[in-house]
Amino acid sequence: MNTAQKKNRRQQILEALATMLEASPGARITTAALAKQVGVSEAALYRHFPSKSKMYEGLIEFIEQTLFSQINIIVSNESKAFDRCEKILYLLLAFCERNPGITRLLTGDALTGETERLRNRIGQLFDRLETELRQILRDAELRDGIKFSLSVNNTVALLLSAAEGRIAQFVRSEFKRSPTDQWPQMWPYLIAGLAEA
Repeated sequence: MNTAQKKNRRQQILEALATMLEASPGARITTAALAKQVGVSEAALYRHFPSKSKMYEGLIEFIEQTLFSQINIIVSNESKAFDRCEKILYLLLAFCERNPGITRLLTGDALTGETERLRNRIGQLFDRLETELRQILRDAELRDGIKFSLSVNNTVALLLSAAEGRIAQFVRSEFKRSPTDQWPQMWPYLIAGLAEA
């Protein structure tokens, strides 16, 4: 199998895994079921990924690459701190809406019974997101003289917890409650009082 075919098969396996995560909320995905979905043997799966954990890691890498490449663009194009935060959190919510199966990884729902390393990897993804938001607000304090009502850490925790709550509702509703629904209308109320006038 040439390199292009191998890469295509890897992509096909990851897409099938994401589809199964979406189609079977709460169900554990077995390699036998995944192989059947892809139309290959289990042995063929293991030629492309040494373990099911590595398949999940492939999806996590996709999440990281997608989100953080777009976050870099947002930070480059937006100058105001709360506009940057709003766009970053909306990006996260919109990504989840477009990728419901993968969203189960972000909430940890699909990782029950999987290795601790995967849960830690998701934790690191959110830590990195939190660091991005914290840096935006710290820059706003230094550059623009903005005074926040709460500490920067608590302000970021509040903003991120609102987005994570929307994501959890989305998964809990079996992908019926859109995480982006009314978010732009809610945002001004969410940030009201976070910065001193």
